[in-house]
Amino acid sequence: MRGFSGRLKNRLIARVLTRFPWLLERVTNKTIWRGEAGVPWTPFTKGLSSSKVAIVTTAGVHLKNQKPFDMLDKMGDPTYRELPASARREEYTITHDYYDHADADRDLNIVFPIDRLREMAEAGEIGGLSETNYGFMGHIDGPYIDTLIRKTAPEVARKLKKDGVDVALLTPG
Repeated sequence: MRGFSGRLKNRLIARVLTRFPWLLERVTNKTIWRGEAGVPWTPFTKGLSSSKVAIVTTAGVHLKNQKPFDMLDKMGDPTYRELPASARREEYTITHDYYDHADADRDLNIVFPIDRLREMAEAGEIGGLSETNYGFMGHIDGPYIDTLIRKTAPEVARKLKKDGVDVALLTPG
């Protein structure tokens, strides 16, 4: 029961902060942000119409048959889920208590624009959609930040590169 009440509390806090942005600003102003020096930058020179695009989301999106993100650990969950582009809309779900995703539950494209990218590929506006996209949970804290930076994010970057992805569309929750 403790896990359920903690998740309910998280959802309630997310709804309150969504409806009172000034309160969210007060909470985030107290947060100590971590920066990384030397972030690599590569200019994009290839046209979108010949580029393979992938989605990387921190909105807690995963397939219903995959393990949900851990909402009981207050430090978050630094793991990721592989999201095949071939999955049908009804196979996706969102497990994330730290934002109000009621609208995204109605239209997943708000946080995971898979249908829009499929349409763009069909129209020739992008070269194609990656066969595999990736879902993370955006609430990561404490020691899991290092896990994300040093292990899981580089793993996903290597997979994207191996799959020939030219553009990664990053979407928050």
